[in-house]
Order: sequence, then structure tokens, then C-alpha cells
Amino acid sequence: MFRILTLIALLFGAPSLAATSSTVQANTVTARLVTVEDGVGPGSETISAGLQLVLEDGWKTYWRSPGEVGLPPDLSWDGSGNVASVDLAYPAPSRFEAFGIQNFGYAKEVVYPLTVRLIEPGEPARLVLTVNILVCAEICVPETLNLTLDIPAGGGIDAEAAALLSDWIARVPGTGDEAGMRLETVHMDDTTLTVLARSEQPFLSPDIFPERGDYAAFDRPEIVLADGGRTLFATLPVLNPGEGTLDLTLVDGRRAATMAATLSPVAPAPPAVGSAIWGVLLIALLGGLILNIMPCVLPVLSLKLASALQARDKSVGRVRGGFLASAAGVLVFFLGLAGVVIALRAAGVTVGWGMQFQNPTFLALMIALVVLFAANMLGLFAVNIGQGAMTGMAKIGGSGGWGGDFTTGMFAAVMATPCSAPFIGTAITYALTNGPTEIVAVFAAMGVGLSLPYLAVAVRPTLIQRLPRPGRWMRSVQMVLGGLLLLTAIWLITVLAASAGARTAVIVGVLVLLMLGALALRRQAVVVGGAGVFAVLATVLLLPSVTPAEASVDAGWEPFSEARIAQEVAAGNTVFVDVTADWCLTCKANKRLVLDRDPVSSALADIVALQADWTRPSDTIAAFLQANDRFGIPFNAVYGPGAPNGIVLPELLTDAVVLDAISAAAAN
Repeated sequence: MFRILTLIALLFGAPSLAATSSTVQANTVTARLVTVEDGVGPGSETISAGLQLVLEDGWKTYWRSPGEVGLPPDLSWDGSGNVASVDLAYPAPSRFEAFGIQNFGYAKEVVYPLTVRLIEPGEPARLVLTVNILVCAEICVPETLNLTLDIPAGGGIDAEAAALLSDWIARVPGTGDEAGMRLETVHMDDTTLTVLARSEQPFLSPDIFPERGDYAAFDRPEIVLADGGRTLFATLPVLNPGEGTLDLTLVDGRRAATMAATLSPVAPAPPAVGSAIWGVLLIALLGGLILNIMPCVLPVLSLKLASALQARDKSVGRVRGGFLASAAGVLVFFLGLAGVVIALRAAGVTVGWGMQFQNPTFLALMIALVVLFAANMLGLFAVNIGQGAMTGMAKIGGSGGWGGDFTTGMFAAVMATPCSAPFIGTAITYALTNGPTEIVAVFAAMGVGLSLPYLAVAVRPTLIQRLPRPGRWMRSVQMVLGGLLLLTAIWLITVLAASAGARTAVIVGVLVLLMLGALALRRQAVVVGGAGVFAVLATVLLLPSVTPAEASVDAGWEPFSEARIAQEVAAGNTVFVDVTADWCLTCKANKRLVLDRDPVSSALADIVALQADWTRPSDTIAAFLQANDRFGIPFNAVYGPGAPNGIVLPELLTDAVVLDAISAAAAN
């Protein structure tokens, strides 16, 4: 009913001012009542409304089943006029843990959707609400909020209020069929609740919230995913079994469903998860190999080319060791990245491929490193640290020791992350929908794939002998490669400007120019270079970011809105969604080679083209990607009457792929 009412409001309402109560401020929370309608329309039997609570930082309130401790909200409508009843819906909760105690509820903000049923249809109504809620941080504070809202006779729909209610209504758990989930087997004994469930689309970051009477309590679930994330196996320690029927609410990003559980006398067996991983590891290996020819990695491979040219006349052992060191650098980076991903997931942070390029500090560090590599290629400095270089840094990006080879490998791996090659999306999705072991295995396989060219030379060092002998021409090649790296640095500065603002980007650019000038003096290059990197990082850390309030979109595109997709499809229109970012070179290639050129550009002009800019972090865009089984970009999808759930396109676009998808989505 909530979804139907909101859809009607979105599709047929005219802009107007919604009826809204005065905002009430308590110690830890502010509250107001808001309605989609600005008045009771003729003959209307119901009003779509919402109770909005905005909590102070660090405070939370509770779901209908609060967990081990806490209280759900208590609402009284005594004193209301022309109100027969009010139905309150609960958006899907989040899990909170403090002092080893599990609680379910909401932080920062929650809007409870309300359906107000009238005694006299079409007549004015008066809402008088007393809300008693418990708000907790380190301490718990009971709050009482008194709200009053008069709704006159009239009509009209407010688009902003409809969008707000639509967003929170979409978070209310539906049925299993609506969410594409079903319970296979549920078993509970004195110690453990065991759940086997399946989903039409892969689970990404699922959680389970059991309800069984007022006193039931369960500990955090241990969840294992199988069948590409479509099978969920969970065990939850029983703290208090409670009494009555058992309901399970499965929450997975923006998807949620509440389902009644029929208890089985036998616990389900854990699913087999090992059989599928070998195929995924092969996919990850191929994806990593293809990254070598992506535009992100090519500037870094120029460093290894120069190093290989210099190593042509060196011993077989030295050549083999250098390329093995580069491969080790790639693998160490990918294994370290896997560790960071596991830690962030454990902390409840949403992660995705290439998201580090949204971080200004990381971008500043990369700019400084790229400029240092370019300075070395241009001959502005060279660092040697003697015979002990085999165990340390001998030359940045050069051939004086294995430390430089190791660093070049790590740098290539870092620069690969803003690119998305075929197979990468599949591998990353599998990794992030499984446990730590799968994450490490998949990331390691991608690292092996990226380092395969280095390993090939390490196996057959004589391949280097086929390169031309070093000569004067080599200096020209190094100058060209150094110029390419400087262009890479300029591109990173533009990404930094979009992420942290023009002021920060200009200051970082000036600092690296000063660093280049100091290196050109050829004095104390290591000290100067290190000081330059430190200065760049300190600048980004200490200066405030100046980020535009609104994400920009390219000409001919409209800003992304997930609610807009449903609205346009319901109206019979076709929608093309492009999730992009300034740091995503594959996205730029798709735009230049396909989306901005005929015949695709003409086709996009005839439909609704929505663009989501993920240059800066966005929970909304991240949730949309996860709902479509993606953890990175580029992401393109087409929606329409023939494909209301969307046709997801491959990472690398072609004219035929885009046009065929548009045609299929437009078909009735």
C-alpha cells in the first residue's frame, strides 16, 4: 500500500507545498510530521505521511524489535481529529554493537512512513502525535516529542515530500517475492539458529534480524555465501529463544524482506563453496592480465620498458631478479589491498574497486610519486645507495637494484585500480560477496595476472636480448616516457580538483612544480623529493577541501536519481544510466569512443540519459551499484518497458551493445 500511494504521488502529483508540522527540538533529536499531500483531496480516504527523526551525531534509536536491550517507539494519536487509524511502517534497521550487546535501529535519520485513514473522506484532518522514544549513545535518554499538524481540505502533491517518502518507503522490508529472496530451511535448537536462504540476485552484504516475541535475543550472525552469492547460510547464537512465531528480516543493501519461518526439525547442511572458486580465480587472472593493456597501466609500463632497455647487457640472474622483484611488488600491493578491504568490511564500510581515487590524500601521494618517476626518467636525478641495494631501494624506477624494480611493480598495481577491464567486475563481485579467504584468493589471482608479463621475462630472461642495444636513441625514448608520466600527473591533478576542490589541486600542483625545480638543481635529491612528498600530503591533510555541493554532469545528461528510473519506466520511457568518475579512464574511453559519438549519441538524445558522478564518495551511488551486483565502475545499464529491472552492459562498450540494449529495453 505504501509503495502504491507513493507511486501515485510521484506520477500524477503537481508541485505544491506539503503540509508539514513545526520542527520539535529535544535533547538529542529533532522531529516533524510531513505529508505528501498539502491537503485532503475530494473523496480521499487516506493521507500519505511520515514521521521524520533527525538524531545528533553518535546517537541512535530503535527498530520495532530493538535487540538485546532498548525500546521501540511508542506513538499515541489521542486528540487527533477525523483520524480513524494510523499505520506505521518500519524501514529496515542497521545493527549496532556496544559492550558486546546487539541492538537494531537507526542512526543519524529515520523517516517512518505513515498511512493515515480518515473517518470522513475528503474532510480536513488534525494529527496530534505524542512520541516516546529511547535514544542511546554511551547513555540512554528517553525523549517525548509532541507534534501537531492540521491538514485542510484541498489537494496537490509536493514532489520533494513525495521523493523523501518514496526513498524511505523503498527501505521498508517487503515480502520475499518482492525482494527476490526465499527461506529454504530454518532450524533452531537451544544454542543456535541456522538459516539457509536463496536470492534471485547475489547477496552482497547481507544481515539477518530475527523476531520471536518480546524477549527473544540472538547474537551476530556468521554468514557464508555460495553459488556466486545467491545462497546464504547463516548461524546465529541463541541468547534467549523467546516464544511464538519466528520472523526473519533479511537486509542486503537497499533490498529487504520480512518472512515467516517454518522451523525444520533438522538443521541444513552448509553449502559447498569451494567448487566455484577455481573458475573465479581463472577469471580474476585473465582480468589482471588484461589490465596490462588498459590506459591506466601503460604510463607505468613505460618505466619497466626503460628499465628493461638498461638491463639488456646485464647478467641473466640480474634480469631475472629484477623482473621477479617487479612481480613481487604487484603481488604485495594486491595482498595489502585485500587486507584493507577485509578490515573495512569488518568495520561496516562500503568498499569498491578504485574507490581510493576518491581520497584526496591518496591522490596527492600519487601525484608526487608520478612526478618523482617522471623526474627520474627525464634525468633530473638518479639515486644509488651502493652495493647493498639488492635488499633496499637502489634507484626509483631504474635498474640500480631490486628495490626500484619492486617499487615499479607496486606502482603499476596502484595505477591499475582506476581501470576496469573485462572479467574484473565478475571477480570483484565474487570476492566481496564472500569471506576473507575468497577476497585474498581473488585479489592474489588478479595480482598474478597483472604480473604475468614480468614473470614471463623472469622465466626467459633472454627475451631482453631481443631489444635493441642501448644508445643515444634511448635518451629520446626516456624523454618521451617522462613526458607521458607528467601528463599522467596533470590528469591526476584534474581528478584531485574534482574530488577536493580547485584550491587544493592548485596548491598541490604548485608544490610538485617546486619539487621538480629543486630536483633539477641535482642536489640532495632524496631529501628534496621526500620533503616534497611530505609537503604535498601535509597540504591535503591540513587544508579544507572545497568540494562542489552538487555533482556535475556532462552536457546532454541529467543528474542521476534512482527514483527517476522507476518514474520514467512507469511512464513508458527508456532510461540509460551511466555511472562514471573523473578518475575512471575506462569510463572516459567509453564516453569518447562510444557514448559521445554517432549513432549512440543520437540514440541517447531520444531517451532519458542519467549520469551519476562517483568522483567523490556517494553512499547513494555505492548502494545503487551494490544493488546491481557491482563494486566498481564503469557501470552502464538500460531500463525501459521491456527491461524494468535493467539490462547491465559490459565494462567496455561498443555501438552494437548499447543500441541493442536500448532497443530491447524499449520493447513492450
